[in-house]
Amino acid sequence: MNTDDIKKHWDTIYQTKSPNEVSWTQEIPKTSLDVIRSTNVPRNARILDVGGGDSTLVDYLLAEEFNNITVLDISERALERAQKRLGPGSNLITWITGDITAYQPEQPFDLWHDRAVFHFLTTDDDITAYVSLASKAIVPGGILVIATFSTDGPTKCSGLGIRQYNEETLTQQFASDFEKIKCFTEDHVTPMGAKQNFLFGLYRRNQD
Repeated sequence: MNTDDIKKHWDTIYQTKSPNEVSWTQEIPKTSLDVIRSTNVPRNARILDVGGGDSTLVDYLLAEEFNNITVLDISERALERAQKRLGPGSNLITWITGDITAYQPEQPFDLWHDRAVFHFLTTDDDITAYVSLASKAIVPGGILVIATFSTDGPTKCSGLGIRQYNEETLTQQFASDFEKIKCFTEDHVTPMGAKQNFLFGLYRRNQD
């Protein structure tokens, strides 16, 4: 699928399904919040939520007084839903509609968070583009938080194929510029009651 087809695919999902009808919904994104808190990044840290869509992570980060947050998603409809939910609070967020593999940030980030985008990249070219961008867009000493389906997780999501990872293969993708802090797996229970096993990786960008 090309970028336009992928955008249309996700826009259609966000136009036709409510949050309790899609597998990735979390009422409280506890694991992501716990990992971000564990890094002790300051409240003015530049944070990028890749594929944030209408996730409530941004709501909780605002509530904890993080004040420099960017949310990027390929689906404009997803971002519109998040903005509507946040109301006036949405004005405190930088919203970007775009494909992460082609994104050109205006400034580097202190913390990059991605829950369930990277595993949708199944070609070597897209994976290389993502890894290269993360290496350039995260400040030296900055943090990469990335969550993918594990080798015990699903092989497809929302009608699209994905690439599974274990600790070794995920870490290897980012090994040239990032040092592993920790990896762990957890079961995400979907709104429909199914379990999906995720691998979370926490990495620090090497000092130049």
